[in-house]
Amino acid sequence: MCSLDLSTMDLDGDKRAKRRKTQTEDDDDDDHHQPQPTAMETLPNEIIVDILSRLPITSLVQFKFVCKRWRALTQDPVLADMHLSRKADGNDPCLILHCDFPIRNQIYFLDLSAHNQDKDKVKRLYVPFQATMPEFDVVGSCNGLLCLSDSLYNDALYIHNPFTVDCIELPKSRQYSDHELVFGFGFHPKTKEYKVVKIVYYRNTSSYSRARRTVYPQSDVQIYTLGSSSWRSLGKVSYQFVRRPSEALVNGRLHWVSRPRRYHPARRLISFDLADEQFREVPKPDCGGLNRCNFHLSVLGGCLAAAVYGNYGKLEIWVMKCYNVKESWVKQFTIGAYMPKCLKLNLDRHRPLKIWKSGSNGKVVRVLCLLNSGEVLLEYKNRVLVSYDPKKGKFRDLVFQGLPNWFQTVVHTGSLNWLNTLH
Repeated sequence: MCSLDLSTMDLDGDKRAKRRKTQTEDDDDDDHHQPQPTAMETLPNEIIVDILSRLPITSLVQFKFVCKRWRALTQDPVLADMHLSRKADGNDPCLILHCDFPIRNQIYFLDLSAHNQDKDKVKRLYVPFQATMPEFDVVGSCNGLLCLSDSLYNDALYIHNPFTVDCIELPKSRQYSDHELVFGFGFHPKTKEYKVVKIVYYRNTSSYSRARRTVYPQSDVQIYTLGSSSWRSLGKVSYQFVRRPSEALVNGRLHWVSRPRRYHPARRLISFDLADEQFREVPKPDCGGLNRCNFHLSVLGGCLAAAVYGNYGKLEIWVMKCYNVKESWVKQFTIGAYMPKCLKLNLDRHRPLKIWKSGSNGKVVRVLCLLNSGEVLLEYKNRVLVSYDPKKGKFRDLVFQGLPNWFQTVVHTGSLNWLNTLH
């Protein structure tokens, strides 16, 4: 009897020992199957942000699909600001190519950064609002955000980050039946605010003019601050601007060129300060060409620049080294006549009418930006990108895989700016 009891106790003890062993093995298996933190995840957050801020925007966009924590990092405003500051510091920009031919509008992307392996490839970007606004114009680019307007009905306006695919439609502003529009979009570094400027030139439908060009004698300047609920009106403006968006954002100021008027034939450079919301005249360079229509504005090296077309296809580029100081205007580049190889085939008879009218007044060449190499990036007839080396005086046609046949180039900085963090 005692021996039976002992054997039973030994059996129970063996079972308990086996259960403890099995439980220990299961715990070890659970520990083994639990995901171990990667070496990067063990780093302090500020070091991770610093590392990520040095990556190209295309890598960061892929980075957010790795896991939830990394996706949360890409939405961190600190990372967005640091990445943006590094992109503005000595890096070649990326280019947004807006194509409105043959039918639906498309947006393409080209990264000129030297460390980007796909720098010779043009990629098409997704447009989330294309179903509601199939035809659009690019009003401007600022800190990774695009402002786009409805080119069919002049009604809808969107702010869009083409890399985060984040977009918002702006509230409707006051409408006029017979009008033309001039836009501007920018950011002021002091107020930290993004603003859209909509200048409406209009007339009463009962008025009649025998002039060759329709005259809109009345105006209304409308302002929208990103994050606000509605537009504000600043009243009328005393200048008549050329009907195209602001071509230069410098020091938190948008810039336009005025049209010549009957008693004021000279064209003027006019700025709009996004902080105090005042129009001011900016001194022009003493080149004489700005009194004609054959010029456009741009930004070179962070400075306001004016590209003036001369005789025989010559192009002069004047740069204001010290903002708002007339004496600081210098003629920095003189570029001779050039025609890219593919344009020598005389294919302009197939040029889409809309791009022809909305381009740089039908001029052959448009100045885009300065590259890190010191070369000037040019766009020829909405068809070819060309770099010009001012030291050697040589042109180089840039060839990219997937480049659309017709396009308008917008100098852009890819960023992780999320619109919900800017409200």
